[in-house]
Amino acid sequence: MIFAAGFGTRMKHLTQSQPKPMIPVAGKPLIDHALETAEAVKPPRVVINLHYLPHVLEAYLANRPVITLREEPDILETGGGLRNALPLLEGDPVLTLNPDAIWAGPNPLRLLLDTWNPEQMDALLICVPLARVHGRNGGGDFRLNQDGRLHRGGDMVYGGAQIMKTDLLNKVEEHAFSLNVPWNMMAEQGRLFGLSYSGHWSDVGHPDGITIAENMLRDHHV
Repeated sequence: MIFAAGFGTRMKHLTQSQPKPMIPVAGKPLIDHALETAEAVKPPRVVINLHYLPHVLEAYLANRPVITLREEPDILETGGGLRNALPLLEGDPVLTLNPDAIWAGPNPLRLLLDTWNPEQMDALLICVPLARVHGRNGGGDFRLNQDGRLHRGGDMVYGGAQIMKTDLLNKVEEHAFSLNVPWNMMAEQGRLFGLSYSGHWSDVGHPDGITIAENMLRDHHV
């Protein structure tokens, strides 16, 4: 699943007439970068959730082999959006991907699939060491133990790509909620895992992030 429902308010004028995933980076929209990452691992289906200016993405994706799903009337955040899409995803576990980041290195979804251990894990998140993070201010999100388990706080940034089981989504009472809610449940059980990304990663969360991401792709081309 690709999360494309957000308002992209930090992008200012760039999202006045288009949703954030339509913003071009290195000659193509962010949504195309995400779709190329997804299509490389040949998933049985790709679902993209929409909310802000959904008709723009619907028109752009009309002839692509993807399923679009409008979140109406309210936006559901990442956790609620994923739960809402489960009937269309038709599988468990699921891969999820945020389109507002650019990767320079191995395909993150391939790394997740190659490392996934359902006996041990309820979710596996790609995390990027701060030294290889571009376009993002602030500290990390997680600390990665030697055994691969994730804990809050540390020098690892969640890169927006994960594989996770979905049963805990149905235990959340809120209609709209973040993926942080089930992740916290998993962490308490020792079943939230992370994978350190060996390449470079850029957050395209603000207008300057476009040039930063393009420079990263130029300097760390794989």
